[in-house]
Amino acid sequence: MNTGMWGYAESSGHVPGDTLIGYAVEATDGGIGKVDRHTEDVDRSYLVVDTGPWILGHKVVLPAGLVDRVDRENGTVHVNCTKRQVRESPDFEFGRNEDDVDVTFIRLVEQYYANRHM
Repeated sequence: MNTGMWGYAESSGHVPGDTLIGYAVEATDGGIGKVDRHTEDVDRSYLVVDTGPWILGHKVVLPAGLVDRVDRENGTVHVNCTKRQVRESPDFEFGRNEDDVDVTFIRLVEQYYANRHM
């Protein structure tokens, strides 16, 4: 497994082929939503998280490298970012980005999470 921003860390407990859709997502300071979809693409694995009513249907892309721990028993993915960081992250726009996350959007997400000193 890749340990960069777009790969699941070996210590995360992610097992290739696991379906994470529907898992709750917990930031370091609380719940942020549920996994709407995820990928296991080489060098571009990510979660699409539906934040639901918390941010009025805001969907975001979280690089797989942010996954700290997958808790299969409780159906929860723990990520290494704050609720504020998720709230201020780039919107994942369905329709425009739905079938494929384009290179421009990937770069935007990379820049945002690479500069998480907020």
